[in-house]
Amino acid sequence: MLHDRVLVSSEGEAGERRSGGGIVIPATVAIGKRLSWATVVASGPNVRTVRVGDRVLYDPEDRAEVELKGKNYILLRERDLHAIGAGEGDETTTGLYL
Repeated sequence: MLHDRVLVSSEGEAGERRSGGGIVIPATVAIGKRLSWATVVASGPNVRTVRVGDRVLYDPEDRAEVELKGKNYILLRERDLHAIGAGEGDETTTGLYL
């Protein structure tokens, strides 16, 4: 990775989803602007705020897709990330930070 680029793996954004009440929402339903979560796989030397393994929130419309070894990844700039989520077992943080 070069400069401020971040390579992320999306978390199954395509397909059906469930609402908080358990209602199944088909993949064909058009939803307004919605951000997506992904996991950082690699980062460039000038990336300062995220590390490999972090969960990040990004806008799916501002992305470049790339296929490596048969798996699809998303290439983003660090400035295109909206938030970083704390890990599951990380009790030293409050959750999200911007």
